[in-house]
Amino acid sequence: MRMTVFSRGPSLYSTRRLVEAAEARGHDVEVVDHALCSPYLAGKKTSILHNGSALRLPEVAIPRIGANITARGVSLIRQLDALKVPHTLSADGLLLARDKMSCLQQLVGAGIDVPRTVLCFSTWEARRIASKLGPFPIVVKLLESTHGVGVALAHHLHQLDRLVEGFLQLQDRVVLQEYIRESKGADQRAFVVGDTIVAAMERRAAPGEFRANIHRGATAERIDLSEEDQALVLRTARTIGVEIAGVDLIRSSRGPLVMEVNASPGLEGIEGATEVDIAGAIIRYAEQKV
Repeated sequence: MRMTVFSRGPSLYSTRRLVEAAEARGHDVEVVDHALCSPYLAGKKTSILHNGSALRLPEVAIPRIGANITARGVSLIRQLDALKVPHTLSADGLLLARDKMSCLQQLVGAGIDVPRTVLCFSTWEARRIASKLGPFPIVVKLLESTHGVGVALAHHLHQLDRLVEGFLQLQDRVVLQEYIRESKGADQRAFVVGDTIVAAMERRAAPGEFRANIHRGATAERIDLSEEDQALVLRTARTIGVEIAGVDLIRSSRGPLVMEVNASPGLEGIEGATEVDIAGAIIRYAEQKV
């Protein structure tokens, strides 16, 4: 069948793996840069324009929406919906996952435990609220970020002021979050495809680093999640409304906490750590959409 992977670059690891997996199963696959796509509404001639020309519609699409182009990606996904093209990423799920605070609010509303978190709109507010999150250090986050960019650790009040002031120049809100000391710089990433956890890994931060991101030098190894953790991960993905997701857990003294849900998770780190053909699982899932 005809498949389109919407991605910023055909050379990106995740994109290449999806193309390889699709071609291995006999599909005609095309990579389209969604930064060059424009939804076009014109009655029966409604289409997606790519570089100004109507795009040949696929039988199924796999959107891989970059964090810095979320709004355009959402408009593209809604256009796919309007054109009745099956795909693997809900626009609402993407929006919810990309907004860290909204994502955690949705999870708490469903009874899922998350780290203690506060949304602040000023440095004065952050100063007053910091004590609610326990003793320093305190994690400071941009509302939208990826690969550990826009995430920092404040070890004292003066550092908190400087971080919050800097982040507020980039966005109008900032997230403060408790630092989970007992995790010792480790977290768990579970990769969900549909209703199945296809792989899971534990990431451990590099020496002197608290962010357990592969892009920050973290190491990773394959793990098996308990039945309770598996149920938590699948419930989390369903609550946010994402079909293909990376769900991040962190161990705390009060049990596992959901840190984040990634609606466009990378494949390189987890395929390398687990040796699981995740790209193949995504292609098989996409096939079922048609």
